[in-house]
Amino acid sequence: MDELGRISALEYKDRNKFPLVVVLDNIRSMMNVGSVFRTADAFRIERILLCGITATPPNKEIHKTALGATESVDWQYFEKTTEAIKQLQALDYKVLALEQTSHSHSLHTFQPDESQKYALVFGNEVKGVQDDVLALCDGSIEIPQFGTKHSFNISVTAGITLWDFFTKMGQLDVLNQP
Repeated sequence: MDELGRISALEYKDRNKFPLVVVLDNIRSMMNVGSVFRTADAFRIERILLCGITATPPNKEIHKTALGATESVDWQYFEKTTEAIKQLQALDYKVLALEQTSHSHSLHTFQPDESQKYALVFGNEVKGVQDDVLALCDGSIEIPQFGTKHSFNISVTAGITLWDFFTKMGQLDVLNQP
């Protein structure tokens, strides 16, 4: 850690965060949950909302991929994803689902507004984002794909999308400051 110049979990808590919230809608795999925690830590994401059947820390299976990120990244559990969405919208977050819909915007052309707070909803590995959750979202984004499959693993989707938002919203320069 020292050689890499990494901050401790305690220092992480005191640092500025990227004003982005990750919402996990009924994620089955605890390893996917752990991976999202680790990615959220890397980009200093504000917090993660774990919803429905999504497992919560502390959990041995989550820890396998989170590698301690559950100690640095703030999280909260909601029984219903719809309640999490409503709470975020009441706090002026623009909520976007990562889902292929007839009205999805392509991630590569979507330009987030730097003055807007965002929440990104990632859905179940098989069923995607629930229909009632999609109905509440302010829009949806999809990652262009050109192979025979029509989806990425949720942890891959989170990594691609969080990096895209992180760079498009100028956070590399902002959070790189001591």
